[in-house]
Amino acid sequence: MNDEAENIPQINYPQDAAGEAGRQPVKKNVKKVKTKQRRKGKKSIHIGIGSLMLMAFCSFLIVIATFLQLDVTHLIIPAKFWSGGPCSADDFIYSIKYIPQIPVIMFIVGLLGRRLGITSVILYIITGLFFLPVFALGGGWRYIFEYSFGYILAYIPAAFILGTILKKGYSYKNTAKAVLLAVITIHAAGLLYMMCLAYLKHAGWGFVLSWTSAQSGIKIVYDFVFSYLAVLVAKYARIILWFYL
Repeated sequence: MNDEAENIPQINYPQDAAGEAGRQPVKKNVKKVKTKQRRKGKKSIHIGIGSLMLMAFCSFLIVIATFLQLDVTHLIIPAKFWSGGPCSADDFIYSIKYIPQIPVIMFIVGLLGRRLGITSVILYIITGLFFLPVFALGGGWRYIFEYSFGYILAYIPAAFILGTILKKGYSYKNTAKAVLLAVITIHAAGLLYMMCLAYLKHAGWGFVLSWTSAQSGIKIVYDFVFSYLAVLVAKYARIILWFYL
């Protein structure tokens, strides 16, 4: 019996066409389900009334910072101390009039994120160019010929850089990296814009050097320190804001 069973030829039956046809719709349905899941996974952009009001408020906050001057006083080591010259108590005290516009920009991006933060900055720029004199020296489309307008334009790429890096987290190290690159972007773009206008207006190198020292000298340090603190404040303000909204 075993030998006869072994000698029985094996017949390879053709596959059932109906069975194969029945499997095909299943595969199509799986693909459709996956496509729907992918579509659901995509984030859609929705800006509600609350977001619009928040962006408008942040743009107004930039205007306030434009006309706000802070008296910053701290201790320094004067150059006379190193040269061995006589020093008085006043030589160790340094005071400066500081306009906190850049830290406010950093705060807004840290609070709203990259997309809404950039929108708030653009809203501020459009308002100053076409509607209200919200810039430091006025407004109107002719303001593009002012030497300081390059710093204002640089708020947009700086906000993009800051918001992109902060997406990775608000750790102290990552925040310092984001703020440093954003501040450098503002001052580098602002100086480049000023030099181009100075060249077109035939301004001398004396003017360029004095402007650089006044606008991007020691102020870079203040911009970094205050911007870093502003982003840290925005980190917790963001948590509180999103919790209540």
